[in-house]
This record gives sequence, structure tokens and C-alpha cells, in this order.
Amino acid sequence: MDNPGTAFILRCMNDELDTDIAIVGGGLAGLSLALALSQAGPRVTVIDAQSLPALRDNAFDGRSYALALTSVRMLRALDVWSAVEGQAQPMREIKVTDGHAGRGSAPWMLHFDHAEIEEGPMGHMIEDRHLRRALLDAVAARPGITHLPDTLVTTQATDASGAVLTLADGRTLRCRLMIGADGRSSGTATRAGITRTGWDYPQTALVCAIAHEEPHGGVAHQFFMPSGPLAILPLSGNRSSIVWTERTALAQQIDALDDAAYLQVLRPRFGDFLGEISLAGARYTYPLALSLADSFVAKRLALVGDAAHRVHPIAGQGLNAGLRDVAALAHVVGHAARRGEDYTSAAVLQRYQQWRQFDTAALAGATDAFNRLFSNDNPLLRLGRDMGMGLVNAVPGLRRGFMREAAGLTGDLPDLMRGA
Repeated sequence: MDNPGTAFILRCMNDELDTDIAIVGGGLAGLSLALALSQAGPRVTVIDAQSLPALRDNAFDGRSYALALTSVRMLRALDVWSAVEGQAQPMREIKVTDGHAGRGSAPWMLHFDHAEIEEGPMGHMIEDRHLRRALLDAVAARPGITHLPDTLVTTQATDASGAVLTLADGRTLRCRLMIGADGRSSGTATRAGITRTGWDYPQTALVCAIAHEEPHGGVAHQFFMPSGPLAILPLSGNRSSIVWTERTALAQQIDALDDAAYLQVLRPRFGDFLGEISLAGARYTYPLALSLADSFVAKRLALVGDAAHRVHPIAGQGLNAGLRDVAALAHVVGHAARRGEDYTSAAVLQRYQQWRQFDTAALAGATDAFNRLFSNDNPLLRLGRDMGMGLVNAVPGLRRGFMREAAGLTGDLPDLMRGA
């Protein structure tokens, strides 16, 4: 996307504000998309409901992300990775086991080592505060991007020449294409009449960061408990990110405990392999659900990230799927512009939908099936899944295939995720 397309020369003007592409939602997906699209030449405006001080808050709130190798490649291509690489923790190994809380360490059923693939670490862990600030800094430094924090969209409409967004302060913004990157309850999708398919899980994720005595060695752990998975993901220093799934009623009871009692419940699930543990940031919860937009596009509109899909965190692919949306949409728009096509046309947007909707549905189906298979204590299912994990672990080709899938290296990769 080094040569801006001539299609971007056409501008849609408004007396107060004008832009080529308006992105509603300034989270990680929205900011990344602004950078990706602006590389090809269009003027991009990011509209964010949050205030800038809240977005730039540097306090550690416990939120972290597992970035797949291809997501790291994309951030490097956007000139963002160098700003966060020093705070990122490579994931060198992943160990997966099936067990029960308080019954000691079970034998590892599945072990992935990054040395088995030539591309390097399968991914990196990065704290939300570091990645968000790096993206904000990159957006602020890019002349073609306008960032409007603390701004709400109230209405939207499309016509033959573009789209018009009405803001809560009365201003209007006219653009050629609007993007919904405004999360799981996307107002952009709702206003466009896009329906959703999915269901709630009887589970809630408890999320926090833990400090521990012993070094983690860059090893990520996934314990499959009868109530749901417990992921222990390495952060920089002697800290780990915890994504702890419990049945919703119990999760609510645990969340109501004070910190000391919370840790007392966590310890038998966590184990003692990293020594004594303590909380290293805020803790919070979120209910789990599967939700897929029935269409990722509409007239002069595309959805990315949680606005398009929400899946179970069992595979840690939520943000990575959103970043793949970003890379795919930037790929489709950039290539269309270079060919002289109208990148807002239904035919171009349909290419994005065809690319991402199938992959996302497959991811949703896989995470749903894994959750149903592993989040129970049925002895027959337990025997079958343990045998299956043992088989994968014993066959190098199968094991490397799973590793490449986790690293995001399979399938048709957009330009930004292919690497140099």
C-alpha cells in the first residue's frame, strides 16, 4: 500500500467537517484501522466516546492481550511495534492440561515450543495501557488522521454519494465510507439495521494480573477445569495475566470477595509452581457470549472487531480476529484504490465480507465446540479429549499445525500480516 490510489482524490465535503473514512470507535481495532487505511492516502476521522485522559491513563488495570505472531507483524508494519516491544513478553511455550482445582499438577497433555516453528515466538503478551498509548501516539503523529475523543454519534444516514454522521454536539460529518469499530453493542451496526446471531454462555470470565515469586520463563499455561478454562499468560517481569472462567453464579460470588479471599479461591486453581502469588492490578469480570453480526457490511459501511464478532476467550483469539479484520479491510480498500475502483462500492465491500465472515464463523464454531467439550466433568468426554490431546502432542506434524494456527500463520493472510 505504498502508492496511494487515485480513487482517494475524490473528497466528500461538508461545511463543518469532512473526511474520506469515518471510524466510529477508538479502541485498539479502530485506532489500528485508522493507521492502516491512512497508509494508502485517505483522510480518516476516528470518533471515540471516551475522553482523551481516560484513553491515555497509564495506570495498570490488569488488562492484557495475547498478540499472535501475525498481529505483531501488522503492528510492526504500522510503525507501532517498536514503541511497545520493550514492554512485550514473548510466549515461548504453551502448556495445556486437563484437571481439577486443588488436585495437584496433572501431567502435561499438550506442549507447544516455539523452537518447532521457524518464524519465532508464537506471540507476545502486551498490557492494554502500553498498546493503547502507542496507537494513540501513532495516530496523533499521522497528518491524515483526525481523532475526535469524547464524541458520540447519534444518527447516521447514507445516500448515493456518501454517509452523514450526526454527532451529539450537533455537528455533522460527511464521509465516503463509515466503519463500525464500536464494540460488542455496536450502535453503528444497530443503526444500520444489522442483526446478530448468538447466545450467552452460563460462564463469566474473571480477569486480573498476578505477581509471583518464581519466573515464568515465557511459558503460557491453559488449565481446563470442569467449570471452564484458566489461562495463565506471561507478562514482563514476574507477573502473569489471568483469564479465569467460572460458572456465572460462582463468578459473581468470587468477584464480591475482598482481595485476600479472592486469592484464597484462586490459589488451588493456580497451583504453587510459580511460588507465592499476589494481585498486581485491578480485577474485573465480563460475561461470556458468542455473537456474530449477520452481515459485516451494509451500504457504505463495514464492521470490524467486536462490532462484527464476539467469541469465547478459550483460544485467546478475540483481539487477533479483530486485527485480522483490520488488515483484511485495509488490504481490500488499498488494492481496490490502486485499480481505480470505488472502494466504497458494494462489490468491493463484499470482498471484505467474504474474506472475513467465513473465517470468523469457523473461529466461533471452534471456540464454542472446545468450550462445550472441555467445560464439563463427564468422564467419557474427559477420556476422549485427553486421548486427543495426547495424540496431537505425540505427532510432530499435528503439533506444528496447531502451533501455526495459534500464531495466525494459516489461511490467506492480508498484506499487513505477511511480514517482510
